[in-house]
Amino acid sequence: MAVDERTALMNAADAAAVGALSEKSTSVAQAMTMPANGEIQLGNDDARRLFLAQLPQTLRDRLKSVSVSIKRENSELTSNVSFTAAIPTAFMGVIGKESIGVSGAAKATYQTNAFIDFFMLLDNTPSMGLGATNADIAKLEANFGCAFACHATGKAEDNTLQAARNLSVKLRIDVVRDATKKLTEDVDLYKLVNNQYRMAVYSFGTNADNLGLKEIAKLTSNMDDVDKAVTNLDLMSTVKNNYNDNTLTDFASTFASIKPVVGTVGTGNSTTDRQKVVFLVSDGMTDAEKAVCSGSQKDDRCMEPIDPAACKDLKDKGIKVAVVYTTYIPLPDDKFWVNRIKPFDSRLRPSMEACATPGYFIEASPNEDIGKAMQTLFRKLMNSPRLTT
Repeated sequence: MAVDERTALMNAADAAAVGALSEKSTSVAQAMTMPANGEIQLGNDDARRLFLAQLPQTLRDRLKSVSVSIKRENSELTSNVSFTAAIPTAFMGVIGKESIGVSGAAKATYQTNAFIDFFMLLDNTPSMGLGATNADIAKLEANFGCAFACHATGKAEDNTLQAARNLSVKLRIDVVRDATKKLTEDVDLYKLVNNQYRMAVYSFGTNADNLGLKEIAKLTSNMDDVDKAVTNLDLMSTVKNNYNDNTLTDFASTFASIKPVVGTVGTGNSTTDRQKVVFLVSDGMTDAEKAVCSGSQKDDRCMEPIDPAACKDLKDKGIKVAVVYTTYIPLPDDKFWVNRIKPFDSRLRPSMEACATPGYFIEASPNEDIGKAMQTLFRKLMNSPRLTT
């Protein structure tokens, strides 16, 4: 009997220790708003109530003491529940002892989700006008003789972007825009407290004459505002093909521009001490004016894989760099691809992976769901809670 009753007491202590740190518990909610480490008194009260609620009145009457302590140490919460009790025993009565003392303790730990600022860096340069799937690519080639839709403003006949949409062709930029809007729903779904996650959205520029980091949505925890702003994200426009030699994708310059925008990196332990993430979605193809080029160069135009050194500057500052690589599709029937891209095509993926913080890289090819890849990586960054006992 004494063994059974101690087991019941231990089960109650385990349930209280774990329950006090459940995702929607008072302890977690209070910890997420605490400006510093320390005891969580509301959690202590909750754990005590949970412990007693697991026990029948007969066992409650046998308790001598109950000790509860829930504390926060940076991003880790720890709950300790211990007890002592006197359990009646007929067997011990023969030696004049009517009860035996029992005791036990349970401990649980919980790793809180961090406070994070996400800086979405979305490639909207002309190569993101590629059809989103093989079927979309085939439709573009059949109607326009090219796998890409062009946002050209010089001559109406050169602007195949709207014509492609009239044919219900979905482009990579469309998928990226829709997926980013979907991520705003994830923020509201996964947050434990208001202001836990904030998001800003940037592109590589509106048009060929205004290249550079372009704010689409300012940093905010209001995901409705982000969702509305991202509606305006579209393919970068250019006057015509080969305008400014098509040198419209300069990763080094764009990363250098976003670095001061991201600002100081924190631990993620509080709303004023936030982790920072740059979330890049791109095919990784540099197309810029460079004197030294690791890919193919004609005059000053350099086409090459992204240089991981540009990402290293961010990572050295403590910023996490998450990368969704939208596969640069081989076009073996295209002379330009064969002559200019094929020689270094095999280096595109490794360079994008090297750009990412280890563990935060994912590839999405045309027949794979780019939106799903973005969501998978985004949720990994938000880091689902871990509970151990």
